[in-house]
Amino acid sequence: MADWVKVAGSLSAISAGSRTTVWGVNAASAIYHYTNYDGSPWINIPGGLSDIGAAADGTVWGVNSGNQIYRYTGDQSTTNWVGINGSLVRIDAGSRTNVWGVDSAGSIYRYTNHDANPWLKIPGSLSDIGAAADGTVWGVNSSNRVYRYTGDQDPSDPWADVNGSLKRIAVGSRTNVWGVDPAGSIYRYTNNDASGGNPWIKIPGTATDIAAGADGTAWHINNAGDIFRYTGDQPS
Repeated sequence: MADWVKVAGSLSAISAGSRTTVWGVNAASAIYHYTNYDGSPWINIPGGLSDIGAAADGTVWGVNSGNQIYRYTGDQSTTNWVGINGSLVRIDAGSRTNVWGVDSAGSIYRYTNHDANPWLKIPGSLSDIGAAADGTVWGVNSSNRVYRYTGDQDPSDPWADVNGSLKRIAVGSRTNVWGVDPAGSIYRYTNNDASGGNPWIKIPGTATDIAAGADGTAWHINNAGDIFRYTGDQPS
């Protein structure tokens, strides 16, 4: 698979903020941070999470199997994670100030940047969400429909329909959006909503989760937990 290089390890969820900020969790909820060295790629970070979101600026958030929310503080203090009020099943962080999540009912929340009252409910219903450093946000719902956030442009209709069928979505920037369809096929956004009626280009591989960074980085994991980094944009 020339488009992807396999990286040792086993994960069930992955998130990439940039080439050097990649985090994942495995089936046992153990947390891993990429070392930037494929020869010994992962360092275990204390804690237990079921989903994780990593941003280009180093921000990391996660949720556990009890839907509790945590922000990483291990680079600031001896406490690795600080609990944040709320209940979410999926979370993603584009930057310190662009953090989004979805709860078990499909409700959508945006972080207010104030821990005392941390979440603002956004109209709509999603099952997965992706947030980028530049403010871009995409989501998919339980019917695998695809949406891009436009609430910062038109508050009366905060989500624009985009053609396609995806169950997972990852957003590194306005121009680096990736998804996985219900069959596990991998797609990259063409940056053109109307391109032949299909705004997605299929990329070789099969995935259960996908990650996209602000610098063009992309990773995926498959149903066996195998980990892959995208190299299709580099000379073969």
